Amino acid sequence: MFFLDCTHLEYEKFKSHFPNITEKCASLGIDIRKDFIPVLPASHYICGGVKVSKNAKTSIKNLYACGEVTRTGLHGGNRLASNSLLEGLVYAHRAYLHVLKKFKNVTIPKNIPQWNDVAVIKNMENILITHDKNEVKTIMSNYVGIVRSNERLLRAEKRLRVLYKDNKRLYDHSEISSELCELRNLIITAYLITKFSKKRKKNCGGFYNMDLV
Repeated sequence: MFFLDCTHLEYEKFKSHFPNITEKCASLGIDIRKDFIPVLPASHYICGGVKVSKNAKTSIKNLYACGEVTRTGLHGGNRLASNSLLEGLVYAHRAYLHVLKKFKNVTIPKNIPQWNDVAVIKNMENILITHDKNEVKTIMSNYVGIVRSNERLLRAEKRLRVLYKDNKRLYDHSEISSELCELRNLIITAYLITKFSKKRKKNCGGFYNMDLV
């Protein structure tokens, strides 16, 4: 058990900056003006991430990663807030240097043709993008959250497959936009997370399936 000593800090400023912590402590009978705050490690602090080399390389050829998604070891397994920002800066720079050295002989074509979008239409269905993005968030929160089950994962997989097909149609026939690409990537990532969650046969770290107990 560890304790955080905030008794030397100005109470009103602390309360204004950390209202939730102050309220939670008060509900437990802890007066931060004279009591220490108990601190316990949580799974989020040790859940790790994508393993990368010192040059930010992943196990997939030519794929680099940095920031909150990775497990660099600079801060143990912690990938929260300022830690991941620092790692993002350091490892993004390392990745840049490594790529620059690795592909130094690559030449960029001088005459790159203009993007041809004659056969597509301007997407006027922004409401579809907004709705589907919110649905992906809801699916992942309710079905593929901290506590999961086989039934929830199955429903999530089926619904995400439908969303992918619907948006592939929109993607293939619409003018490309950052919003449309972001939605497409969100759906694919959510589907992959769900698919591999179904294959997990052991509860470990931040992964918990009620049917595996």
